[in-house]
Amino acid sequence: MIRTAHDFAARIAADEAGVGARFFAKLRRVPGVVPFAGEALAAFYCATDRATPAWVKATLLGALAYFIAPADSIPDFIAALGYTDDAAVLLGAVKAVSSHIRPEHRARAEAFLADAG
Repeated sequence: MIRTAHDFAARIAADEAGVGARFFAKLRRVPGVVPFAGEALAAFYCATDRATPAWVKATLLGALAYFIAPADSIPDFIAALGYTDDAAVLLGAVKAVSSHIRPEHRARAEAFLADAG
C-alpha cells in the first residue's frame, strides 16, 4: 500500500524497471506491426526521464503496462483489431500528459526506430 511520497516514488521506480524490460521485448517481437510504436517509445522515454513529474510517470507507465499485458480487452493476435485497445489507452495517456513529452523524447524514439528498421 502506498502511504507516503517515498512509497509512491519507490513504486514508480519498481514499475519503471518492470515495464522497461517487457516493453522492449514486446517491440522486438512485433516489429513493424505496432503503428503507434513511435508514440509508445516517446512515452517510455518520457516516463524514464528523471525530470518527468511522478504523476506523469505513473500515467505513462500504466498505459505502457497495459500495452505489454499478455491479456487485454482485444487480444493482440486478432488481425486488424488486436492493438486498437492498446492504442486507445496509450494515446489517451499521451494526450493527457503531452506537454511533458519533450522533443528529445521523440528524437530518441525516432532514433530507436531507425536503428531497429
